[in-house]
Amino acid sequence: MKTEQENKNTGNRRDFIKTSAIAAAAFMIVPRHVLGGRGFLAPSDRLLVAGIGAGGKGQSDIAMFAKSGKADIAFLCDVDDRRAAASVKAFPKAKYYKDWRELLDKEHKNFDAVSVSTPDHNHAVQALAAMQLGKHVYVQKPLTHDIYEARILTAAAKKYKVVTQMGNQGASNDGPRQMKEWYEAGLIGDVHTVYAWTNRPVWPQGIPWPDKKAEIPKELDWNLWLGTAPEKDYVDKLVPFNWRGWWDYGTGALGDMGCHLIEAPFSVLNLKYAKEVEASVGSVYVDEFKRGYFPESCPPSSHVTLKFPKTNKTKGDVTLHWMDGGIQPERPQELEANETFGDGGNGTLFIGTKGKMMSETYSANPKLLPLSRNNDIKVAAKYARVPDGANGHYKQWVEAAIAGYGKQEVSSPFEIAGPLTEALLMANLAIRSFDIQKTVNGKVTYPGRYMKMLWDNDNMKITNFDEANQFVKREYRKGWNSLTL
Repeated sequence: MKTEQENKNTGNRRDFIKTSAIAAAAFMIVPRHVLGGRGFLAPSDRLLVAGIGAGGKGQSDIAMFAKSGKADIAFLCDVDDRRAAASVKAFPKAKYYKDWRELLDKEHKNFDAVSVSTPDHNHAVQALAAMQLGKHVYVQKPLTHDIYEARILTAAAKKYKVVTQMGNQGASNDGPRQMKEWYEAGLIGDVHTVYAWTNRPVWPQGIPWPDKKAEIPKELDWNLWLGTAPEKDYVDKLVPFNWRGWWDYGTGALGDMGCHLIEAPFSVLNLKYAKEVEASVGSVYVDEFKRGYFPESCPPSSHVTLKFPKTNKTKGDVTLHWMDGGIQPERPQELEANETFGDGGNGTLFIGTKGKMMSETYSANPKLLPLSRNNDIKVAAKYARVPDGANGHYKQWVEAAIAGYGKQEVSSPFEIAGPLTEALLMANLAIRSFDIQKTVNGKVTYPGRYMKMLWDNDNMKITNFDEANQFVKREYRKGWNSLTL
């Protein structure tokens, strides 16, 4: 029989958004909505933030909000007391919760904004719940785990009129703005092809799920950590980081690095939604004769090709190649033998009709090719820079949230971050479809390996290989409701 606490934590609280009594908590600063509705500026002109996910990346996110000088950390929430310990110590006045639903239910009148820094599979339910309460949200990359979730959050930002930002800090770097200026000045002509590559994963992928369950640490609420994901026994070395390599929770190398590397082409070329995708993946060998196939785990390497339709910044379609697991494109002829390609392990390369340009992770250090072209660039600055670049990404969101919806620009609002995330997840859809078996006339084939998949963006579906559509929208665990606006 389950304990009272276990029953409390099981499934989704269907009424967590309903108004409930405000838990007793003393704050020196009153949330602005208490004083005068959404967007009202409190006399202190400060933002009260609740952090869902207080360890790891959540810890650094929360610290950066506080460092902005205009935000106070009012609440902390984490399913793992060990991971949250440093943030709890750093912000002793912040009330601590383990269940984010309880936090939103009891305290929604006591804060203005929510930071979501949890594993990918729980981003969407947490962010949407906060947005439906009228809270501004900052969500770590990738925005969501599934294409459907990304589309919902994109629509929700507009419907609920809240300030949103995805945590791909490179969007606030000077790099994307400088490359936009170079491109619009015609320095490389019309871009038709882009390559983005990474040395990730640096965590295990292409492996079978462990066959031994382990004892759940007493500080970790495993049921809450699972959230929307299927019921499974706890295993060692999954938490806090290696979940990235398992499809139930993470989105692989694309989810980890894609936003940082594909941000530049989205920004420079104004890309939106892909119309075609195809993939190939690296092999895993169980022994010297047999190829391993582990559908629960992301592959050790992949090469995905996405085609985007013409935009107002291009003269035709744009082909974007994604490569991970150490695979890299051919070095440009314009790059000398000892000159670094990207930053060595990661990079983005634009190929235009009159030249090429490249950048590193986070769109940093853009360069024209050959590198000698960078000695005498005479292109005037056209786009305003974000003070302090990637670090300023946090303060930018804080200040925009204080100002209110539609008052100040942010670098990665969901209207931009949503389509960017969908591109990554479209690539993952092709990767996951690679080994789908299909029997035709009694013979087993793998059509996903050989097929170019065609995407109907309005209806969010692959039109020529229906089996792939299972990856557009996953089924949540029993007790967790699907996202609805």
